[in-house]
Amino acid sequence: MKKFFVIVLLFCVQLGYAQIFGGDKIVNNENFDRQQWSWGYYLGLNTYDFKFKYNDEIAPNGNDLIIEKTLGFNVGLVGNLRLNNNLDLRLEPGVTFNTRNFRPPYTMDIEEINATYVHIPLLLKFSADRHNNFKPFVVGGVSTSINLSSNQNNPDADTRLRTNNYHYEVGLGIDLYLFYFKFSPSIRGVFNINNEMVETKFSKVDAMRSQAVFLNFTFQ
Repeated sequence: MKKFFVIVLLFCVQLGYAQIFGGDKIVNNENFDRQQWSWGYYLGLNTYDFKFKYNDEIAPNGNDLIIEKTLGFNVGLVGNLRLNNNLDLRLEPGVTFNTRNFRPPYTMDIEEINATYVHIPLLLKFSADRHNNFKPFVVGGVSTSINLSSNQNNPDADTRLRTNNYHYEVGLGIDLYLFYFKFSPSIRGVFNINNEMVETKFSKVDAMRSQAVFLNFTFQ
C-alpha cells in the first residue's frame, strides 16, 4: 500500500516537473482561475487508522491494540468559490469506503470495522502564483462525516461507533492546467476531533479517534 502511494506521488511530481520545466510554454486554460465559481469532481484513495486513549497507564507502549489498515476509495464533488487570486473557499462533499481490523496482541481474535462515510469538508485553499501551467497549493479546514455503517444503537456490538463525527484537515497539492481541464492531485491528513467510540469490549480503551490519509485526484 505504501509503495502504491509513493508510485502515484512520484508520477504526479514528474508531471508537475514537466509542466514547469518542459519546453512547451503554451498556457492552457488561461482564464480558468478568473471564474468566481467553478465545479468538478474527485476520485481518490484512502487509508484509515485509529488513535486510542487508554485508561491504564501500564498498557504496553501505550498501545495494546493492533490496527490492520487497508486501502479504501473516495469519490465526490467539488464546488469552488474564488475569493481572490490566491485564496479559494471549497466545499467537497463525497463518500469514502474503508475497512479496518484491530485485535489485541498475542491473539488471533480480529474485529472488522467496515465504514462508509458521507464526508463533507469546508476548506480554504491557499495557492501560490501560477507559473506556466503549474500552481502549488496548501489546503486546510474542518469537516463532518456521517458513518452510514454506524452501529451506535446496537447494544450487542463489540465496538459501537458514533454516527456523526467532526474533523480538521490539512494537505497540499498542485494544480496542473491541461488543454481541456485542470487536474489537481493532492494529499491530505484527516483527524477526528470527537470521541468516535460509544462503547467497546476492550476495557482499557477510553476513546477512539479516526485518522486518515486521502490521496485525491480532482478534475475541474
